[in-house]
Order: sequence, then C-alpha cells, then structure tokens
Amino acid sequence: MKLLVIYTYPNHKSLNYAFLQKVIKGSNENPNIKELQILDLYEENFNPLLVFNEQKRRRDMHTDPHIEKYRQQIKWADKIVFIYPIWWGRPPAMLLGYIDQLFASNFAYQDQKGLLPKGLLKGKSVICISTMKGPTHYPFLWLKNAHKMLMKRALFNFVGIKKVKFFEFGNMESPKGKQMKKLEKIDTYFQRLHH
Repeated sequence: MKLLVIYTYPNHKSLNYAFLQKVIKGSNENPNIKELQILDLYEENFNPLLVFNEQKRRRDMHTDPHIEKYRQQIKWADKIVFIYPIWWGRPPAMLLGYIDQLFASNFAYQDQKGLLPKGLLKGKSVICISTMKGPTHYPFLWLKNAHKMLMKRALFNFVGIKKVKFFEFGNMESPKGKQMKKLEKIDTYFQRLHH
C-alpha cells in the first residue's frame, strides 16, 4: 500500500503537526504500508490561487505543467490522507486551492451523459483527519454535517473515491480535549491499517 499524506497547517509546533507525526510513526510500523510520501502545502509554498486567462484556460488545467508533480503523487497513491483544521466549518483555503487545481476535469473526472461524471480516481481511498476548536458534534448538529458532505459527496464520490474515513477531533484547544488519547488513536489506526 502506498500512502500520500497531505498536511495543511502553517505551524509545525501544533497539534496538527503532532497528528502528522503519529501518522508517520504508525505507518512506519505497519508492514502493509510499503511507501509513504508527505506533502506539506505550506512548506511547499503551494500557490492556491486559480488563474484563468488567454494563456491559462480552465479546460487545460489537467495538463498544467506547474502542478504535474502533484498529479503524479495522486496517481501513485493507493490511499490519500488529509490532515487539516476545520475553520468556519470547512478546510483551510490552502487545501481548497489545492483541490480546485488538482481535482480537475479529465484528470479526476470526465463529463458524460447523465447526472454524474465518470470518476477517474476509482480504486483509491481517503482518510480525513481534522481538528477544531468547537465540540466534536458541532459540524453534525449545527452545520448539518456540512464538512463531511462537502468532502465525501461533493468531492471524493464525484471523482470515483467511495471509501472515505473521517476523524473529526473537537475541543482541541481545551485542556480537557483528551489530545494525547486522540493522538494515540491515530498512531494505533495507522499501525493496523491493512487496505
């Protein structure tokens, strides 16, 4: 199994970074995970801004040479792990900018007759590890599950990825947030991951 981990947080002295370290540790102790790549979007200085003009057309985004290496990473991976905070009920703009560019027509999906396109990323799976200041059930109860709907239905299912696992960790700025327990949960999960 080949794992691509996409980390989106601007600070390495953070809880999000601690989750990244646990993903790496657990994966390195798992014989089922043969290869691991880490993409740190902030460290990479990834440019999340979309630019469309006479030279750069939206319909050509799937062949844009500036993001070819990121397309190759997605093609290479069996499983993609996203680590990010939930801000205003959704992932950070940096990650959404990556998604806007990488999950493009004729790379991630292909338009066809009917309601839904043909997903071109079938066979891959996704794990989303997200942190938030508010309580764990806030996105579900107050926002009607908007975060999961956005990531699973509007994005991953649309491009053919049916298997999506969520870890939504709330109260992460509270002294009673059980941060160590949640970090250990991620470590153990990745040690035991088998498909």
